[in-house]
Amino acid sequence: MSIVERALKRLQQSSQAAAEAARPPAAPVQRKAGPAASPPRMGRETVVQQQIGNPEKSIHIDFDQLRRAGLLPPDHQQREIAHQYRLLKRPILKYAFGADAPPAESRAASPRTLMVTSALPGEGKTFTAINLALSLALEKDHSVVLVDGDAPKPHVSQAFGIGSEPGLLDLLINPAMQVKSAVLPTDVRGLYLLPIGRRSESATELLASARMRQVIDELERLDDNLIVLLDSPPILLTSEAQVLASLFGQAVVVVRAGGTPQQAVVDALGLIGEGPHVGLVLNQALHDNNVGGYYGYGYGDGFLDSTQAEAK
Repeated sequence: MSIVERALKRLQQSSQAAAEAARPPAAPVQRKAGPAASPPRMGRETVVQQQIGNPEKSIHIDFDQLRRAGLLPPDHQQREIAHQYRLLKRPILKYAFGADAPPAESRAASPRTLMVTSALPGEGKTFTAINLALSLALEKDHSVVLVDGDAPKPHVSQAFGIGSEPGLLDLLINPAMQVKSAVLPTDVRGLYLLPIGRRSESATELLASARMRQVIDELERLDDNLIVLLDSPPILLTSEAQVLASLFGQAVVVVRAGGTPQQAVVDALGLIGEGPHVGLVLNQALHDNNVGGYYGYGYGDGFLDSTQAEAK
């Protein structure tokens, strides 16, 4: 059985199991249902991180604004969703730092590099990338840099109000530019941002260039405990996303239940190939009279539980 067939079979089993075990859904949310979850405001620390990013800049994370934009869950779902994200990130960290981490000589890309993507637009990948980054930032021993790699739709840069800052494309255009100078510390302990940077007509070619691998390597070298998490363009929409998949050790593919054609999932997983360690997030799986949005997450040999969430 191929990796594509195994992944689809496990995703289908996860969705069925979640449907049988799900608790009665909470009151329907008026905004669009979406993928997994974000950590709430739970005791977040406000120590400005400067040892990794540009010491002359720091970004305030406006959680209320993110919530109004539909990129964080509503207040009544925060606790449950934070728990689900902890489950979601655990296999990622285990593969990156634990006993499952492959030896350097056997891998094409570092397991500390993670790409969040989807087969098609509108699946909820940016919601997943932002919330996963926030959950990873809660780790005491690790930190994360969230990279906006979606040049056509730089939602990460827009969401955090850093669209005018130099970023990834600037680093790709100018090899003399120091990577650290474009990494922005935030007032959330352990969270750093790398915006998309200036718009470029050659963004596709830049993201698919050899320089992109150099930038990823330099980001990883900023700290031995750092996760590099990239919000990628959809795999089937742009050619650079396929090239990016070969540069990352792990990939999370967001799939919208009832919306993403199965063949699109098959094609996307086929283009990603056997290189990255691949996980699947099932988003917007409606169970009862279209009330509530559920997701399931598959990674390696196991799937996690389902929960309600909303997202873009």
